Amino acid sequence: MATTNDVIALTGIRKVFQTDEVETHALSEVHLSIARGEYVSISGPSGCGKTTLLSILGLLDTASAGRYVLNGHDVAGLGAAQRARIRNAEIGFIFQAFNLIGDLTVQENVELPLTYRGGIGAAERRERVLESLERVGMAHRMRHYPAQLSGGQQQRVAVARALVGRPAILLADEPTGNLDSRNGEAVMALLEELHRGGATLCMVTHDPRYAELAQRKVRLFDGRVVDEETFDRLRHEDERRLDALIGRRVEAGA
Repeated sequence: MATTNDVIALTGIRKVFQTDEVETHALSEVHLSIARGEYVSISGPSGCGKTTLLSILGLLDTASAGRYVLNGHDVAGLGAAQRARIRNAEIGFIFQAFNLIGDLTVQENVELPLTYRGGIGAAERRERVLESLERVGMAHRMRHYPAQLSGGQQQRVAVARALVGRPAILLADEPTGNLDSRNGEAVMALLEELHRGGATLCMVTHDPRYAELAQRKVRLFDGRVVDEETFDRLRHEDERRLDALIGRRVEAGA
């Protein structure tokens, strides 16, 4: 049940993908809440439903069943236009691939989400852009283009773009996936700094080292949220089945 302090509250979320012959249950009865000011990581093996869950959280996709309340808005039954409006106002995205536009400057990339909102004049947009770039240490690169930046710098600009709209929550999708270890650690330190400053964060990652840095860890396995003990048991069972399969194939080929 959602509380007034919850930015996100999911109740009984299911997602089913259907083709002519196959019905795939990507998410099964997911219950999840994220409180204001919390830092949550969602992790699990490939195919466990992380991307599907993030798409639903980010209003990029809809659930097949269940209730989703985002910062007081019941969004489960909204149409595409309403979802887009709420997404722009309430959610800041940080993507693995940065998704910066190459022929726009850093300043223009960060300002872009604000141009889709009514009631924000040019002076206020410039002020917000500068504030966001200063928070990530990239204000001195405002007039540069993405190609003139390193991968780590591009991700910092992407974080600034996520911050500029002053969203209720930041959703980070594998934010270190395209970075080397040094730049990855720098981006994780930036996320921790933003959390200490009061930001609400939800990060999807396959890397257990980074998942452990979050205030709360959520584990997904076969489309279900599971506790740590269950997650470890299921993972070890999967590994044993895989080892047995490999062993049988080796024996058959001998």
